[in-house]
Amino acid sequence: MKRRLSFQVKLFLSLVLFSCLLLALLGTILFHFIDRQLHHDLGQRARVQASEIALMPGLAEKVARRDIAGIAALIQPLRNQSDASYIVIGDTQEHHLYHSESPERLNLPMIGGDNAEVLQGKTIISVRKGGIGVSLRSKAPILNAQHQVIGIVSVGYLTSYIANINVSLLWQASLYGVALLLLLFIFSWMFSRNLKKQMFWLEPKDIALLVLQQKALLEAMYEGVFAVNAERQLILINRAARELLDIQQSESELLGKPLDAVLQIPAAFLRQHEVKTHDHVTVLNQRQVIVNRVAIELEPGEPGGWVCSFRDKNDINTLSSQLSQVKRYADNLRIMRHEQLNWTATLVGLLQMQRYDDAMRYIHAQSAGAQQVLDFVSARFTSPALCGLLLGKYVSAREKGVELKFDPACQLSRIPAALSETALMSVIGNLLDNAVDATLNVTTPAAPIELYISGRNQELLIEVADQGCGIDDSIKPHLFEQGVTSKPSSNDDMFGTEHGIGLYLAAGYVQQAGGSIEISDNSPQGTIFSVFIPFQPAALTGLSHE
Repeated sequence: MKRRLSFQVKLFLSLVLFSCLLLALLGTILFHFIDRQLHHDLGQRARVQASEIALMPGLAEKVARRDIAGIAALIQPLRNQSDASYIVIGDTQEHHLYHSESPERLNLPMIGGDNAEVLQGKTIISVRKGGIGVSLRSKAPILNAQHQVIGIVSVGYLTSYIANINVSLLWQASLYGVALLLLLFIFSWMFSRNLKKQMFWLEPKDIALLVLQQKALLEAMYEGVFAVNAERQLILINRAARELLDIQQSESELLGKPLDAVLQIPAAFLRQHEVKTHDHVTVLNQRQVIVNRVAIELEPGEPGGWVCSFRDKNDINTLSSQLSQVKRYADNLRIMRHEQLNWTATLVGLLQMQRYDDAMRYIHAQSAGAQQVLDFVSARFTSPALCGLLLGKYVSAREKGVELKFDPACQLSRIPAALSETALMSVIGNLLDNAVDATLNVTTPAAPIELYISGRNQELLIEVADQGCGIDDSIKPHLFEQGVTSKPSSNDDMFGTEHGIGLYLAAGYVQQAGGSIEISDNSPQGTIFSVFIPFQPAALTGLSHE
């Protein structure tokens, strides 16, 4: 199987190859620049030397007399100090009068064909092939006292000499280039390693797969999810969040926008955005939601943004109410089964003792009270679910030693359109449970709990009166807030998981239906809860179920 290189190695090799190509290109450009600059500098140097030699005192007279020995004696000391490859003196006939490198060329013609301008009195710089090779040279005219050209001075640098200088400079530059390349190798390896570390040592294809999986997961979630960076700009929002908050734009249109430009959120939410929260109730786009907020930590202790998930509060309330209702039904069935078993055991005992008359009287006594309550509830309430709830609460309270008394004026034939049957069960059930608990918390014999339910006068009225422990005045304004309770924590519920939920849910249903709850003190003690929910015009006839 062909082995694939890892992302780190590929990135390292790519950086190294690119660095080598870049250095090669830079070296070529540098070589041409140095070569051109060197030709310019040496040309100017040769020009200066040729001009100065042409103006030397006595040179013009010796050239005019063709004094070859005198010319050599005059020029040779300069030749020993000059870095030029050669110095040549010629006459107007273009014959050598002095050649520093080839004395045998004396009286021979000068080679190159670039003397015409010099004989006209101009100083030139040219590249020509001479008697000892190709050179960069400068030629200057030798003038007599009458400013007539009587000779030529040529100072040159062989191209081989220039090439040697270039090679020397290039070699030195290569040493620096190799050192720079080594540093680039180290940098490339450290850079690729650090980049791979920031990618959690994952390959790009693995990251791409994770991104696709994350996108699919977010789109499949029922909960709404959105994320913001440290500047509170939106960096993620899933389909469920857009649907729950009624946002019509697509995710691509929303990303990068400030959070408060996308969502209508309370100012308190932004101020608390630096705090990690769980199950925080707030309003987003005029919709009550329950939000969880977790920080995105790029570095330990350094938040780089926040991820928020939220659910519709109504969904949570519905689930909680349904769960509470199922639990109540189960408790009622358990109580009724327990009472039925006791009743059956008593009846079996009487029959085994052949006390048939006592058995008949026992049957009539037990059924009379239950039948009376059953007849009353069935006649006054048309909702089967409400009848079942009230019978269950009646039996449950009696088992705990508390009597539940129904006001003779009770009557309910319809339910407000804004209140579902499930919500009505939750409101009445929670108020009765609260009254039973308050009654059991007093040391005196348990007084009856009175219940009044009426649908007259275009509103639903529910009153639950107990003579229990009562509610402290300091708690009353906050009694219907989540987690607030007047009940003391018990050993069985030391964390309060069952407290502070029932009345909170009941108040929520009443508020959603446009109603209100009032709390007043009972006489001589205890509490009266009064619920008022108006009927809507569309619900004046018939029983409304949801």
